[in-house]
Amino acid sequence: MTTETAASATAPNGAPLLEVREIRKYFPGRSGGLFGTRGNPVKAVDGVSFTVHEGETIGLVGESGCGKSTTGRVIAKLIEPTAGSIVYQGKELANLRPGQMRPLRREIQMIFQDPYSSLNPRHTIGTIIGSPFHIQGTKPDGGVKKTVQGLMERVGLNPEHYNRYPHEFSGGQRQRIGIARALALRPKLIVCDEPVSALDVSVQAQVVNLLEDLQHEFGLAYIFIAHDLSVVRHISDRVVVMYLGKVMEETDRDTLYESPMHPYTHALLSAVPIPDPTVEARRERILLTGDLPSPSNPPSGCVFHTRCPKFRLELSDSERDRCRTEEPVLEEKRPGQSVYCHFAEARTDLIDGAAAPTTSGIRGTRPRSAA
Repeated sequence: MTTETAASATAPNGAPLLEVREIRKYFPGRSGGLFGTRGNPVKAVDGVSFTVHEGETIGLVGESGCGKSTTGRVIAKLIEPTAGSIVYQGKELANLRPGQMRPLRREIQMIFQDPYSSLNPRHTIGTIIGSPFHIQGTKPDGGVKKTVQGLMERVGLNPEHYNRYPHEFSGGQRQRIGIARALALRPKLIVCDEPVSALDVSVQAQVVNLLEDLQHEFGLAYIFIAHDLSVVRHISDRVVVMYLGKVMEETDRDTLYESPMHPYTHALLSAVPIPDPTVEARRERILLTGDLPSPSNPPSGCVFHTRCPKFRLELSDSERDRCRTEEPVLEEKRPGQSVYCHFAEARTDLIDGAAAPTTSGIRGTRPRSAA
């Protein structure tokens, strides 16, 4: 099964809002030395495919450096893809020039990770949230100021603070400003690039609950990028696990947490703390050896084999040779569960369902989308 077929295997029925096919983003590499000659390209994203349906949340997870944030920026066309296809409502975006993309910015927005650097310190909050209307040349009913104040109130900010500056707000309030700005033009898809990772735990819960409320109210689809697996489990309908620019596993949220198949997913879930000392004490902690390889010089064969505990402890010599020389393909191993591994194996002992990890203050895990 090809990567494209595998990516659609776990999707709900109906035409997707967004379809990403084999996207790649390679940055120019530079070798050392006095003259800094061109070296191997940095393969930040290397053949990622998945779909997003209306009203659905796709979680992108993985450790730092896996390419998840770059994937989000490529989809939002903040950086240009090196290769691949990005189809939004039947329209190809990958080759569009900035001027051609501008009308589509109304429907695809982004919430950035850092609530401090993502806001212009010289602009008032009213100007920041209202800037999408001016850039797109639209005049909302009732005027820009009234609409902006309505957005501020909807995301939990005081409309009377319209003329204040970003430095007068806390981190959580600044992230709400970023959410209001992304929401201004009523988009259909929002790329959330680790929107809660820079916030305190209690504020994280408030922002996640707000995002869910807005999704239900406006029918939004999210690409939710995060490394906190507890938050991803709560908010996502489907989850895509990434490592070194590639998709390791894709399936629905419940299947991923109850019976993951890829060794990398096993290691990630084994690191999630369980709020039960008895359960936590008897859990197996799967350790990955070594550092993340360089994306400019990825390992041959399976890119994960240099850190894979299954490769190191369980496989025979012939099986190891296959991992070193033959690259796996992302294929459906079980109905609705696609895995990039020659020797994938489901495990059900990593997270006890009765003692599943929670994030304080976040409302109970929502039902999966029927989109």
